[in-house]
Amino acid sequence: MNAPDSAAIASADLANLARRTLPLLDLTSLNEQDTPVCIRSLCERAATRFGKVAAVCVYPEHVHGARVHLAAIGSPEIRVATVVNFPDGSADPERIKRETWRAVSAGAEEIDLVIPWRSLLAGDSVAVSAAVDAARTACISLPLKVILETGELKDPALIRHAGQLAIDAGADFLKTSTGKVPINATPDAARVLCELIREQARPVGLKIAGGVRRTEDAGAYLAIIEHTLGAAFIHPARCRFGSSALLDDLQNVLSGQRQQARGGY
Repeated sequence: MNAPDSAAIASADLANLARRTLPLLDLTSLNEQDTPVCIRSLCERAATRFGKVAAVCVYPEHVHGARVHLAAIGSPEIRVATVVNFPDGSADPERIKRETWRAVSAGAEEIDLVIPWRSLLAGDSVAVSAAVDAARTACISLPLKVILETGELKDPALIRHAGQLAIDAGADFLKTSTGKVPINATPDAARVLCELIREQARPVGLKIAGGVRRTEDAGAYLAIIEHTLGAAFIHPARCRFGSSALLDDLQNVLSGQRQQARGGY
């Protein structure tokens, strides 16, 4: 199942849910065809009349342009995140280190790293630790979100193992997915990661990414997170959603164009 069932939250106040979700959003554009014009449009969308998103997430070559444009429109507090080792998840720590250094030099404020999940499927845990350590070393104190590609790992025990390896190597956030594979975020994977995060001795965040397109989707994940980690966890410093489509639905809800949940996916 790719998306949560909306039935459990069909009677919820969608406007309140949308207001709660919008500041948690990493508004994302990770397309090979992205141009500076596309990135400027993304930045302008990020500062809505209902509030601002947490971050924009773009490819490294667009980091500088995004920061310049956000400052120009009076929204420098919106963070600029980028991806490394994306989307393939290679097992080359030197590549990861170089990409991360370049991203930091370009002005990235947050790093989203894909682990070598194929290596982990083959039984190589060391490759995951080495990849996260390489990025952690290169990005120093910047927030490091580690993409586990949970839909490809599939097995809850393996997802948990990947998350623990990432945390032990310095991850600040665990992130479900790249959004580039057939199965991305799922409620089951979110539950596994929430339970793992709850057990940690230090704060670790969670980013749900891939397939979160509607306010109801976000609400179902927030219910899982709040049930396991508490309401205080639901804050941009700890909780994010990565999406390119969710913002449109949030704004439709907040503008009154959508007032109740629609059935089906």
